[in-house]
Amino acid sequence: MHDLADRGAPVTPVPTVLAEDGVLLREGLVGVLERFGFPVSAAVGDAEELLTAVTEHRPGLVVTDIRMPPDFGDEGLRAAVRLRREHPGLAVVALSQYVELSYATELLDSQEGRGVGYLLKQRVGDVREFASVLRNVVEGATFVDPEVVRQLLRRSADPLQRLTARERQVLELMAEGHSNGAIARRLVVGDAAVGKHVGNILAKLDLPPDEDVHRRVQAVLAYLRAQAGRSGTG
Repeated sequence: MHDLADRGAPVTPVPTVLAEDGVLLREGLVGVLERFGFPVSAAVGDAEELLTAVTEHRPGLVVTDIRMPPDFGDEGLRAAVRLRREHPGLAVVALSQYVELSYATELLDSQEGRGVGYLLKQRVGDVREFASVLRNVVEGATFVDPEVVRQLLRRSADPLQRLTARERQVLELMAEGHSNGAIARRLVVGDAAVGKHVGNILAKLDLPPDEDVHRRVQAVLAYLRAQAGRSGTG
């Protein structure tokens, strides 16, 4: 890939909003973006500021970290999904140190997968290539780091892979309709231990808190789908 800016070729500026909580990295990214034709309209440090900045500046591109304040969970990813829904045509690139699977599929599926990217920071080895990826995403391309693809495929193949043997036992009993208390009695453990296992199951199955959806039911459905898949391939 070639650096259009360094070759002196004309580059159409793409107004950009950057969200990154690390001050030093944020300032470095601003320099890189502006060098390659992505003037930064706003550089912010959390998801709420990102939403506000996009509404105010109407950029052509958003580059956002995934884990940001206040909880350092998937705030940036959730904000990216929301922005894609509220601003049709907005190109979004998630730039993260982690593969955060929650909402990742929703982000990559948004707007039919056009104009979206998911890059891992530690795998960006050349700023020229990084700038070229951004330019292609703005033009409608999709770019997903191969490691992200591998983990998404792994989760799709078996969403229960990340569970421990005891967590699988608990989930199986949940699928049979047992309450936490009944599960505790069957496994001869305390109620608190079962509650912890259930919490781990929900987290590992990427079931974030949602007022409108019963996460316990979703976990059971994931278990049943996995069991049906095994039956179909046996």
